[in-house]
Amino acid sequence: MDLEKYTDKHGAMELIARFDGEFAVVENPEYIYPPYDLYPLAQRSDELYDGMAGAVMDMDGTTTTTEPLCLHSLETMVRRIAGHETDPTWKGLDRERDYPHIIGNSTTRHVEYLIRTYKDSIDEAAMRYFYVYSAIWTLGQGVDEGRKRQVRSNCAAMGIGGLPADARFEGLQGADSLDTPEARQAIERLTKDAAGGMRLTTLSDKVRAAVDIYYQRYHFILKRIDAGQGDAVAAEVFGDPDKHLIRPMKGTGVFLAMLKGWLGADAAFCFDEFAEHLSRMGMDRPRRDERTSRAQLAALGAYFERNPAAVAVVTSSILYEADIVLSEVFRVLAREVAAWDIPSEKSRLIANRFAEYSRCYDAFITASDSSEIRLKPHRDLYSMALHAMGIPPESFHRVAGFEDSESGTIAIRASGIPLCCALPFPETEGHDFKAASYVARGGIPEVVLSKRVFLPDRLITE
Repeated sequence: MDLEKYTDKHGAMELIARFDGEFAVVENPEYIYPPYDLYPLAQRSDELYDGMAGAVMDMDGTTTTTEPLCLHSLETMVRRIAGHETDPTWKGLDRERDYPHIIGNSTTRHVEYLIRTYKDSIDEAAMRYFYVYSAIWTLGQGVDEGRKRQVRSNCAAMGIGGLPADARFEGLQGADSLDTPEARQAIERLTKDAAGGMRLTTLSDKVRAAVDIYYQRYHFILKRIDAGQGDAVAAEVFGDPDKHLIRPMKGTGVFLAMLKGWLGADAAFCFDEFAEHLSRMGMDRPRRDERTSRAQLAALGAYFERNPAAVAVVTSSILYEADIVLSEVFRVLAREVAAWDIPSEKSRLIANRFAEYSRCYDAFITASDSSEIRLKPHRDLYSMALHAMGIPPESFHRVAGFEDSESGTIAIRASGIPLCCALPFPETEGHDFKAASYVARGGIPEVVLSKRVFLPDRLITE
């Protein structure tokens, strides 16, 4: 290969000229070369004119709601490193300014944005303290082995590689709580003696430390939810014990059961619920033509019964996180099925399949399958999903991708999928969805009722 041809400006333009369409420029983390990657995007389409072979779906924000936990953990990280942990006057992250930059990308990119934005508020002494605090908890009480390896690696990279071997550090790992006055005093002394020289010189150093602080809080909450303490966590974090920290997005269960061909013509049962949802959003068209809409739902379910689709979940969360989240989501879905107005035999069949999320997905791709530096908006996770589903490039036009974020929509189109549907929710309303083929602000109910899952009439009525 003539490298000069592809590295000088003229060569880059010649390469771009080979593709007649859109491109996305994806910024890499500060420590990666090159600073940007350039992706040609699949030519957009808003119809599956040859039918659906598969669907790829994001987890957070598209399949389920866990973004409040992620946002809480990011805000806690900023509070801690800025010395605002117990400061009632600090209002927290700015919803309009910050949220578009801290949802949908990799954790590194989220944290990098926050470190840049709040750099003038960072208290390095507080950052050192909470880094030691987070390292103690992760190595002593954390469950994910990948996180533990990363903490040890980060300690070495920041010049405190001997910290985990300190007898005081090891002693604190077994503490019932790191928030008692005695534990805090011990951590302060340990930080001063063993982590005073912790290197926080560059942006990469600060991001490295802040990522571990973020993950400690997020995994602390997930561990409690996994232990059945979700109500207590909801009360402590959000002031509402009845708030569902992890629940499916509207229509998720029906959509999965329909795509897999399990509902058949009984899919029409969801009309009232979906139409009511759209009506609340000012989209009442299905109600005005109820008979036709019900018939189309039945025909749509029958189409998928004849042509079941492969389905993949694709998330930038690591396996440990995704497993807890989806296990909880499917516990809720399995209960929901009992209330569906469908034959009891079919209800039992679907509930049984919802008992484990692995029975529903043909591919399950997480950040643990790749690297933090290759997550969305890079295409890698979606490319892995397409391969795992057994869908070749010549059939990518028969795949629909569903995402809630700007970076996710770019990743779908960059992987070669022409039909990308954005499903924004309140925290991502401010995202730029120009990479999406269609924006369904009514969520899955709109995709099903108004767009008939992007299938042409001739296929549904065959």
